[in-house]
This record gives sequence, C-alpha cells and structure tokens, in this order.
Amino acid sequence: MSVTDPTFYRTPAAAVAADPEHLAYVAAFDPAGTQHDALAVVDCDPDAPTYGTVVGWAELPTAGNELHHFGWNACSSALCHAGHGDHHAHEHTAPLERRYLLVPGIRSSDTYVLDTKPDPRAPALTRTIGAAELAGKAGYSRPHTVHCGPGGIFMSALGGANGNDGPGGVALIDHDTFEVIGPWEVDHGEQFFAYDVWWHLQYDTVITSEWGSPPMIEDGLRPDDLLGRRYGHHLNFWSMSDRKLTQRIDLGDQHQMVLELRPAHDPTKPYGFAGVVISVEDLSASVWLWHRDDDRWAVEKVITIPAEPADVDDLPPALKPFGAVPPLVSDIDLSVDDRWLYVSCWGTGELKQFDVADPHRPRETGSVRVGGIVGRVPHPAAPDLAPRGGPQMVEISRDGRRVYATNSLYAAWDDQFYPDGVGAWMAKFDADTDAGGLAPDARFFPHGDDFRGLRVHQTRLQGGDASSDSYCFAS
Repeated sequence: MSVTDPTFYRTPAAAVAADPEHLAYVAAFDPAGTQHDALAVVDCDPDAPTYGTVVGWAELPTAGNELHHFGWNACSSALCHAGHGDHHAHEHTAPLERRYLLVPGIRSSDTYVLDTKPDPRAPALTRTIGAAELAGKAGYSRPHTVHCGPGGIFMSALGGANGNDGPGGVALIDHDTFEVIGPWEVDHGEQFFAYDVWWHLQYDTVITSEWGSPPMIEDGLRPDDLLGRRYGHHLNFWSMSDRKLTQRIDLGDQHQMVLELRPAHDPTKPYGFAGVVISVEDLSASVWLWHRDDDRWAVEKVITIPAEPADVDDLPPALKPFGAVPPLVSDIDLSVDDRWLYVSCWGTGELKQFDVADPHRPRETGSVRVGGIVGRVPHPAAPDLAPRGGPQMVEISRDGRRVYATNSLYAAWDDQFYPDGVGAWMAKFDADTDAGGLAPDARFFPHGDDFRGLRVHQTRLQGGDASSDSYCFAS
C-alpha cells in the first residue's frame, strides 16, 4: 500500500513550509446535555469574506457527551514504515489519508468518527465507537486524547471499564475500521491515573501523564483531594515495543495534575515539556522538561508562573479562602520548529509565549490576556464584552505564525471557577516567529451565539497542526 496524502510531512520543516490551514474544527458541547453536541467549522482564510466565522456545523445525533480532545485517524507518522503498522491483520484496500476525525465524549465514553473528505465544511458521521466496545475490548472508559500513531490510533482514557476508577490507560484503535483492538499496555506497573499520551519514536518511548480518576474529576475539582495531594503528580515512561512501564518520575506531590505533554517534533531530540496545573504550596503553576540523562529519563522544572493576588470579593467561592487567582495552566503547545512554547493560564486569562531554543532555559517573549477570573479583559473585536473563561486549549499553525485558543476547560470545572458561566469564544493570535511577540487578531473572535449556545473546547486545523503529528525524519 502506498501513502499518498500530501498532508503527511516527512520532516517538521516540510510541515512548516506546506500551505496554511483554511479551516479549523472545534469541539462544541452543551454542558446541560439538552442540545446535541457538534463539531463547528471555522474559516481561517484571511482573504475569505467569511474569515473568523463559523462556516460549517456537524451536529451529532446525541447530547451530553461533553466532546473534549479529538484527533485525526492518520498523520505524518504513517511515513515511518511501509503499511500501517504491526497491529493490523487485514489487508488495506485504499491509501491511508488524514481524513477522519475521532471525537470522544468524555462523559458518554462514546467516540464519533467524522469524515471530512466529501465536504470539509460539513463533516459526516460515519461510525460510533460505543462505550460498551471500548470497555469490552480495551477495559477503559472516559476517552480523553486521540493521537494517530504509526501502528494504530492511540486513545488515552481516564477510567476503567464498568464503573471502575481505573487504572486508566491507552486504547489502540484500528486506522481503517475504527474497531477497538484492545489495551495498548501489556503491564501497567504502578501507573493508575491517566491523561495525555505521546512518544519519541526514535527512542522507543511512550510518555503518559496523570490527572485523576473519573470521580475526582466529573463533578468538579475536589478540594479535599487537592489539599490531600491525591491528584496525579507523575510522568510515566514506557517501552513502545514492549508496551511496559520502564520508569516513573514523581514531580513531588505538591505539584498536582500533570496534564499536557509536548515532545520535541524533531525526532532526533529526546526531550519535551509537561504542564502542571497547580502547586498546593503557593497556587503557582509550572512547566517541566523531560530529557535523556545517559540511558534514563530525567525531569526538571523550567517555568514557574505565580498566582496573582486578588480582592476576595472578586473571587469565586472556591478561591475566596486563598485571596489569589491561580494561573491554572491547563494547556501548553510547542511550535513545529520546536522554538516557541505557548502556555495557557486559564485562571488569570493569560496566554504566554516562551522562546525555548534552549529548552533548559525558557525565556518569556510575549503575553496577551483575554478574559480571566478577575480581569475579564476584553478582546479588541468586542471591546464592550467582558469575556468569561480564559485561553484554555491552544493550537498552533504548522508555520508557527497563528495561535488559536478556546475558553472552556471542563463543564463542572468551568462552573466552579466561573460561576456565572464561561460562555463560548475562540480567539486567534498573531505570533512573531523571529524575535517573539504575540498580538490578538481583531478580525477573528467568534463567540456567543456564533456557536449556537454551546461551549467550545479543542481545535484541530485542516492539514495538521502543532500537536497533531509526530515526524519520522529530522529536518
């Protein structure tokens, strides 16, 4: 079988040089579970008259899924070898394409497969991977993150089957049939909590991070669990070939909730960044670097973002005892050229840009604010609107010049930290990829009724983006 999709890029440099995205796909959901969830399609072509507006809408037949992270069925890692990988037993009758989006519902445990090829502005539902199939074949529930890999689709899951708290882990999905193959892990070892999954292909290494079990998450942040230091605080390193845990690093139980993983895109570089939501010692957030140290992995904190003092009267009940707004770093994203790291501070409403040319010594080079628990900083496109929520999920164009952000974290957590609601908005920021810097695009701010009353979470870009692909060859 030959791989022909032009959006499979041999190197990070090839991805950077390819044509820019014209569309963005955005997960939209109704936290009340009354309206059907959907995938919104937003125009990203600055020359189009509909630039910055919702131009497509794929409504699902169900409600209450809480669509969360999603991803492509196939991407550049398909170029790592001939065929699709060792996990497939059937023959392939058609070329592999970046065509289908797998969109999990973290509440329902159902995953929806949408075809973007016939009409990219109207993705069509072609299959549903039901909760029973995920539980029966892989032993998991609460699917969270989807990444296309060289041997199958990896889908992390927060919970175990049949109402079990866990262990959470990774399910492997067939590239072509979208059937659940089974659990990826052969042996979990001491790992129990799950969240993100990524890898270093040339180093035979998979990395996973930790949030918490479904009961610790689904009804909001549990203060007793936070102050009791019971959320996840480890990075887990696995053998990709043996599918077994090989090393587990504790960041310290004061560092609660190790979430997004962003490995270097250059496959020869064995390092990456992980974001930590909060420290129970001072409410700060942090970013950590993992890297090779001889034949082992090592981890060090490279960025600390402090909490900001605030008037108690301006704080939601959950934060009044502390008299401060924590940054609540809920997402990080690394540009395809591995030069720029973006850090979303959902609590303070800030999006930070760091130069990480030296990954051990990040240097802050840009900052912009929209929303925030206290600030409610307006966007230039709507100067009279006091937006709620803050930059949360972040996505970067392949050339690094455009950064997109949406504002909802997770419904129950939204309501704790923004009791009057987060509404819905999506913003685009223009990035200076020479000297650094970040500025909002006044022409791009779909919000409110543009999303038909639904909240918005993750974004994927047509043709790939900074957090979609792993590459097989160095630039």
